Amino acid sequence: MLVKGRKVGGRAEAMAAHYAFGPHEDDIIIKHRLLTRTTTTRGEPPLKKLQKKFTSFALEVENDADNYSDCERLAKAFLQEFTTFELPLLKSKAVIDANLREKENFGELIGEINRQISQAQTDIEDLKKQLEESKIERQHKEECEAIASLIATQPPRSETQKIITELEKEITMLEAENTGASRMLELRKKQFALLLHVVDELQNTIEEEQRSLVEEMRVAMDEHKHGLEDANGISEAMVVD
Repeated sequence: MLVKGRKVGGRAEAMAAHYAFGPHEDDIIIKHRLLTRTTTTRGEPPLKKLQKKFTSFALEVENDADNYSDCERLAKAFLQEFTTFELPLLKSKAVIDANLREKENFGELIGEINRQISQAQTDIEDLKKQLEESKIERQHKEECEAIASLIATQPPRSETQKIITELEKEITMLEAENTGASRMLELRKKQFALLLHVVDELQNTIEEEQRSLVEEMRVAMDEHKHGLEDANGISEAMVVD
């Protein structure tokens, strides 16, 4: 039996719903009510009425009196009551079968929806990859267009080739001039080395001549000195005599 939750304690704090029976007990009670058709409290339950009809028929059958007509009447009343009791059960069974078929269809629908969701997710991933590839392709295309625009601004190939040829000729001339300059520099190095050697020899000769001149002057001075000494000796000797 379901009891609705009510608010207590103020400030709109709602308490959780409380149930007199658990889900398992509720299933048992509902099943019992469906079987006994006691879903309402009005009138006598159908199963009890059927039981009374069967009891009356059984008691009449066990009676030893000549009561064939009464038994037949009670049997018809029991069968009528049984039919009345059976019809709701058949309706309930039809509803249950329909619910089971609906549940099966619903399960298939859920499976189909899940499959479609999986397929949609796969398609989304594929579209993401295609989008990334399209972005990369577009970027490459833009780069190619930029390169093409840059190439279009450059002079024709014939003019570029002509400039390259002239530059190659100029490079060849510069290399030839560089080779000549290198040879000239090497020759100047040799000439300068020879000049240094000649200067060194000349300096050595000058130094040697200076040393010879100094030596000659020293010898001449020594001879002059000795001559003076000899002259002084002769003069002194003459004075003594």
